[in-house]
Amino acid sequence: MNTLHLSDSPADLAVAARLLREGEPVAIPTETVYGLAADARNEQAVAKIFAAKGRPQDNPLIVHIGAWEQLRPLVKGIPPQAEKLAEAFWPGPLTMIFKRSEIIPSGVSGGLDTLAVRFPAHPVAQALINQSGCPLAAPSANLSGSPSPTTAAATAADMDGRIAAIVDGGDCQVGVESTVVSLVGQEPVLLRPGYVTAEQIAAVCGSCHIDEAVTSQLKAGQVAASPGMKYKHYAPKARVVLLDGPAAAITDYINAHAEAGVFGLVFDGEEKGLTVPYLTYGARSDEEAQAHAVFEALREADRRGAKILYTACPRTDGLGLAVYNRLLRAAAFEVIKLV
Repeated sequence: MNTLHLSDSPADLAVAARLLREGEPVAIPTETVYGLAADARNEQAVAKIFAAKGRPQDNPLIVHIGAWEQLRPLVKGIPPQAEKLAEAFWPGPLTMIFKRSEIIPSGVSGGLDTLAVRFPAHPVAQALINQSGCPLAAPSANLSGSPSPTTAAATAADMDGRIAAIVDGGDCQVGVESTVVSLVGQEPVLLRPGYVTAEQIAAVCGSCHIDEAVTSQLKAGQVAASPGMKYKHYAPKARVVLLDGPAAAITDYINAHAEAGVFGLVFDGEEKGLTVPYLTYGARSDEEAQAHAVFEALREADRRGAKILYTACPRTDGLGLAVYNRLLRAAAFEVIKLV
């Protein structure tokens, strides 16, 4: 397949919108990561997303809308908590889970009776949703399991020849996927952490329970209610090992395990003293910088031929929880605690 490389010009957006209406998948920018979009109402179009990514069929997708009023036909009821959260965080990097209406095929939700919906803030994403007239199912635009793309170039590295088009809307601002919160129970439940934190959701809704699968593996037979829960995700080809400890202990550990192919991924300013090649991904105290840089750092490790990537562990609260969640899955839950 010849993949078109489009800009965010009006003429190119018109081409992308036409392809979406015709049932073709198109990679689009959002403020979080690049998404692989297709008409969520079209089973054949959605099937092309799964095929292009090599994505397991029971891994739910998120549906993107371009205005608040587009939500109602897609779901069975909108709880008051959703209206409060939308007022606070939409458009933006927050996904809410509702009961799914029959308009959306069950395959979009991995066979579940729920539906994850987001109203993205990126103007190109909004333009394509509204110009195409389609609610867009759009997981991250990468091969399943690999680091999510935050640039058009990273998207092309995975998707060239697999999809109809890639729309270049510049680098993504946030850098990790949206927060996912379920609103189908009495209390909001955080299923995937992101830029909108559990603390912020609790401030709006009065409470927010963090699902144990955010920081641990799903139990045998447990159903994944959100993208990013069930499978090893976000992983480069290199083996990722998280190191939880102070900078000096991390440096000593990496140096003690130096061999061909060993790289360090550490916080800005903490690379001094390393005897192996290294990458950095933001300061220890700057979770926004970490989120923005982490996926590109994982991809750069592959480009540089890393075999083992010893990685400084971020915080596990606030936005740091989102970065930790992604790295934990990239590492297949391999964490070494350093005293």
